[in-house]
Amino acid sequence: MAFSRVYAALIAKAEKKARTREEVYAVTAWLTGYTPEQIETVLSSDLTYGAFLSEAPAYHPRAALITGKVCGVQVETIADPLMKKVRQLDKLIDELAKGKPVEKVFR
Repeated sequence: MAFSRVYAALIAKAEKKARTREEVYAVTAWLTGYTPEQIETVLSSDLTYGAFLSEAPAYHPRAALITGKVCGVQVETIADPLMKKVRQLDKLIDELAKGKPVEKVFR
């Protein structure tokens, strides 16, 4: 699936709960190592969501601290590395949408 489609859904999820696009960009940048400018560039390309996460320039070493359930699945127990990254980003956006301050989302 195209990164732009999935990312638009993540932004919409956060914005429904009065969070900003910039906060979603900040969380994504923290986790993946992409700058907000690089994320903007990727949004206008045909890169897939999987490729965006797999090719992350500097996936955060503290990503292992992301725990909890997303869609009923315990994030820390996911064996597939790509699926784990997908769920980790989703979990961070969930936390942001639930009102957690950005600084606390950053672990």
